[in-house]
Amino acid sequence: MTGIYVHLPFCPYICPYCDFAKWPHKESAARRYMDALSDEIDAAAADGGEHTVFLGGGTPNTYASDEIAGLLARIASKFPAACPPEVTIEVNPELVTADALKAYAAAGVTRLSIGVQSFVETEIRTLGRRHDAAQVSAAVAAARSSGIDSVSLDLMFAVPGQTKESWRSSLETAIALAPDHVSAYGLTVEEGTPYADWRDREPRAFPDQDLEGDLYELAIDALETAGFEHYEISNFARPGHRCAHNANYWANGEYVGFGVGAASYGSGVRSTHTRDLDAYVSAASQGRKIPDQSERLEGAQRAGEAVMLALRTAQGLSFAAFKERYGLEFLEYYASIVEPYREAGLLEVDAAGARLTKRGRFVANDICATFITLP
Repeated sequence: MTGIYVHLPFCPYICPYCDFAKWPHKESAARRYMDALSDEIDAAAADGGEHTVFLGGGTPNTYASDEIAGLLARIASKFPAACPPEVTIEVNPELVTADALKAYAAAGVTRLSIGVQSFVETEIRTLGRRHDAAQVSAAVAAARSSGIDSVSLDLMFAVPGQTKESWRSSLETAIALAPDHVSAYGLTVEEGTPYADWRDREPRAFPDQDLEGDLYELAIDALETAGFEHYEISNFARPGHRCAHNANYWANGEYVGFGVGAASYGSGVRSTHTRDLDAYVSAASQGRKIPDQSERLEGAQRAGEAVMLALRTAQGLSFAAFKERYGLEFLEYYASIVEPYREAGLLEVDAAGARLTKRGRFVANDICATFITLP
């Protein structure tokens, strides 16, 4: 299976924490971009394999539903899988309409990812968002009525001003809406964003590591108690509702990205399109190679990235699959890393493979980074 990611970069407003390739929505720019995106898809090499499709952003539902339907039809004609297993679109709740969701379902969308981040009014405004809890509830209800198979809610913790009580409230409100999937991400302050400037001016406005850990533990406990499987560091699903598109990333599978700033990975080469909107539109419209940055992952770097991705998941890394793909005995090659983590109770190892313990998930980024940096 190959993942197809399509980046739709326009937003009705720009959130101060966001570091993705994005621009304020203007109709003329959005039209030119969609035309260029269509040209890029048409020029791509086709194959007959099965694919997942993920429309991300930006805010994809700034586009009219007929434009989204046309985009999905173009992808389906270029990559004619008999039955795509999963087609996801990200949406902002305040832009959702029942008619649009019905159009998405008719166009093949099977999964809706709603960008909620918080249900607490003060946190919503701190994050620069413009929805309210009632709009999220209405979006979930409309998705159910439309026939879309799976509904996911994105939540964010470690937000400035957030407390255990306010985070618990968001979790409880989310669970009460009975979604099929919840993503709970810790806020990462990216350089070059307004949040980075704020943190530089007022570092104490942001939760410290201890509070962030407590908030993460609250999410795990609340969602697991509600029947969600904690199948990846930041992701929780009811049975049958894991995100297949993202699972392909974590399995170090191949994927192709269309659009400005989109990333692709295949045959050990990772590439990322330019984040210059005008340069992207010009190249794609004229059939020229889109400017990008690329690197070939080889040897220890490629194997280390596979370990890092696998350890993010609940099932962890399979020794047999790792040896078959990379020709390495995991326990021998990484003995200097594995033993200290196992002795510290951060990594669990058995005959079949290795996985992070619950304690290990709290420091997953630090653990995974050591596998990437091993020479």
